[in-house]
Amino acid sequence: MAFCTMQFFANSIQKASSMNLLIPERPGPWATLYLLHGLSDDHTMWQRRTSIERYVEGTRLLVVMPDGHRNFYVNDPRPGGMAYEDHIVRDVRGFVERTFPVVRSRRGRAIAGLSMGGYGAMMLGLKHAGLFSVISAHSGAFGLLHMGDRRPQFADLLASLSKTKYDCASLARALKRSGRKVAIRFDCGTDDGLIDRNRALHAQMEKVHLAHEYAEYPGGHNWAYWDEHIRETLAFVKVNLKAKV
Repeated sequence: MAFCTMQFFANSIQKASSMNLLIPERPGPWATLYLLHGLSDDHTMWQRRTSIERYVEGTRLLVVMPDGHRNFYVNDPRPGGMAYEDHIVRDVRGFVERTFPVVRSRRGRAIAGLSMGGYGAMMLGLKHAGLFSVISAHSGAFGLLHMGDRRPQFADLLASLSKTKYDCASLARALKRSGRKVAIRFDCGTDDGLIDRNRALHAQMEKVHLAHEYAEYPGGHNWAYWDEHIRETLAFVKVNLKAKV
């Protein structure tokens, strides 16, 4: 694999931004995995704390690791709020698809992430099912809209968000009604403080008969867990993307 960091101007948030990319050495067109980071991280952390580069060696999968800052990948509706949902689906995706020989349809796009990025991947994948055909999340913060009491610094933002637009259970119900097919998987460690919210989303998807895979493994909310289980995501992406990986 080749590696690069891209610096670019992002129209949706009106600021310079960054992303790291792992670039296949095999001929294109390539499939794309958008891999989102957690609340305390940035666009460098997947590569710094896991062996993701080694795990995708020899594939036709372009791995895009954008910087989502601390905005939960949502469009902040407050005055002056930044549109990080648009940043991922428009700015980052648009730059990648203008610059690299990738498959420019949902058959070649997957999205995944951990913690805040697990929520972001699930929310964006469910909401933008016309763009992504595969979703995977690790240790997802699916209780985001109920976190204001535990994260007072984000209370105003979270209180301003629409449950219809940003609650993963609501988005799962909407996806089921739409009839569109998306390959969905998520997992969580049995010692992770977010496990109850992961179990709840699993139960809600089962209730509406939305096809998905859910797994629990030993482990907590840490990089040892994510380094091990990103491999399940890569296997899931390889099997479910229609483009060659």
